[in-house]
Amino acid sequence: MKADALRGHLDALILATVEGRPRHGYAIIEALAARSGGELDLPTGTVYPALRRLEAAGYLRSDWSDDSGRRRRTYTLSRSGHKRLAAAREEWDQFSRVVGDVLKPA
Repeated sequence: MKADALRGHLDALILATVEGRPRHGYAIIEALAARSGGELDLPTGTVYPALRRLEAAGYLRSDWSDDSGRRRRTYTLSRSGHKRLAAAREEWDQFSRVVGDVLKPA
């Protein structure tokens, strides 16, 4: 999948992967790859700045946790993160419906 196709959707994808349970950064990258059938193989240089941006915006909260003897920052959705994800899903539904209608053969 082309990186340009993700533009404007990365935040929602990250929020969706954290929705089910807290995850650390690398687990978010793995979840994106798994849930996309390997199509979303994003580098840490793309995901980690987005995580910091989402946390600064108040959509994610983070805590330090110990995972297999490693200290990792674990992210969870905040209340406003749940609201933002719900809004992003509605926006995506509308966008995909409109684009789908235009791309259908006449």
